[in-house]
Formats: sequence, structure tokens, C-alpha cells
Amino acid sequence: MKRLLQIACLLLLAACGGSGSGSGSAPRNLDNACSILDQRPGYLRAFRAAERNWGVPVHVQMATIYQESKFIADARTPLRYSLGVIPVGRQSSAFGYSQALDGTWKEYLADQNKRRARRDNIRDATDFMGWYMAGTNRSLGISLSDARNQYLAYHDGRTGYRRGTYLAKPWLMRISGEIEARAAMYQQQLASCR
Repeated sequence: MKRLLQIACLLLLAACGGSGSGSGSAPRNLDNACSILDQRPGYLRAFRAAERNWGVPVHVQMATIYQESKFIADARTPLRYSLGVIPVGRQSSAFGYSQALDGTWKEYLADQNKRRARRDNIRDATDFMGWYMAGTNRSLGISLSDARNQYLAYHDGRTGYRRGTYLAKPWLMRISGEIEARAAMYQQQLASCR
């Protein structure tokens, strides 16, 4: 019986072990780009690869990931509740660093022929963001350096952006301004990193 209990505990610990993509927890001091990259050197490699492939600057990627997941690999949207207590599912299918929705992620996988890419892997998540933002640049003409409008199109989708759906969302307009400011802050910090 004791052996069975030990095995059960071991399995429980293994299940809680994380995603295998570094860490499910966020780096410390998310207001300092250099600190984030010092703690997670793999992030910089991922950001630079996406910048090379798609042209999206590192600071724009970082500001977007900050807003979407606070750099938490397995971030999910909150649960919805019926009668205030019965869980009935998540608010959306958004998952991972980039909070990519299931449908958009599947489109990315098919378009890029990436069967094994994962939303909780920083390299795959940044490549997805670069792919999406480059598509936004082609279809809507939004500069890859324009963190505010790229985020509005990322959040509401390109069709929603084209229709101006964000204009009826004061909270989203406020957040997009915060992202623009964070991107500028990260850009300035990145210039002085070791």
C-alpha cells in the first residue's frame, strides 16, 4: 500500500512539472526587458528568429506577449461559471505565450507546415506572432513597428480591425496605448542591455 501511495505521489508531481518549454512561471521584473532576457536567454533567441523571419521588432513582440500572457507559457483565459459556481469552460480557446486561438493556430500550422509547433513554446509562439503581424502588415498596411495598431488587429482580428470594432471598446483602446508605451520602454531598455 505504501509503495502504491509513493507511485501515486510521483505521478502527481510529474503531472505538475510544467510544459517542458522552460518554465510555466513568468520571469521576475517584467518592467525590465534586460532582466527578462537575462533570466530567459532562450527568449532573446526566439525573438530574434521571429524578427529575422517576419520583420517584427523584438520590443513589439515583447510588449504583446506581456499583455497576452505576462510571459507565462501555459496561460489560459479565465473559466466561465454558471450560477456563479459551476465551471462551464474557458472564455476562449486562447492559450500559451501568444494567446493564439485554436482556429488561428491551426491556420498557422497548416500555412507554415509546422505539425509539431506548440503554443507553450516561446520559439513557436513568437514565430506565430511574427507570421500573424506580417500578414496584418500585408493586408492592412499596419507597420510592423506600430505596437498599438498591430495589437488592435491582433486582438480583434483583421476583419474586426478593418470594421473598427475596437473603437467601441474603450478598455481595449486604453490597453493598446499601454502596449505602445511598454514597447517604447522595452525598446529603450534593449538598447542598453549587455
